[in-house]
Amino acid sequence: MDKAPEAFRTISEVADEIDVPQHVLRFWESRFAQIRPMKRGGGRRFYRPEDVDLLRGVRHLLYGEGYTIRGVQRILREQGIGFVQDVWRVGAESPPPPSDEDRADDDGDPSPLAFPVPREHSDQARAAARREPSFAPADAGRQPRAATLSGEQRRQLRTALDDITACRGLLEAALADGGSANGGS
Repeated sequence: MDKAPEAFRTISEVADEIDVPQHVLRFWESRFAQIRPMKRGGGRRFYRPEDVDLLRGVRHLLYGEGYTIRGVQRILREQGIGFVQDVWRVGAESPPPPSDEDRADDDGDPSPLAFPVPREHSDQARAAARREPSFAPADAGRQPRAATLSGEQRRQLRTALDDITACRGLLEAALADGGSANGGS
């Protein structure tokens, strides 16, 4: 059963709708005071349509435009909630280009990125692909060079990582299906 457009949504519905994990929505709530879903008994969150639009705007600025959390906070402060609620829509006013500070990942915040997986993947593959990559830097003593990359290079790397993460999920799902088809071996 589809809900009416003005109906409230649960965190799981919003997470599926905007294609980010629930923990990312909770994290954004801790970083953006403007994200205030209604909370009912037991702490259950219910998002109004305007809350969902704000989350779509935050997602667009972080993932699509390459802003940091600090950069999105600045846009919310300077441009207002209405701007961020509409920025993701086709034909909407574009955000100002991110400054070097808005692009850099040196603000000490944990990464807000939980790379989205295309909808055509199975639930099992999507769940596997949403896990954070587990790899150590080749030289832990050396500072990462990501801060010196251009915004376009960072977007290209994010797109490549999206693809790799989705492939990993598909491989894990295929291996799990193959193991059960071969009698668990």
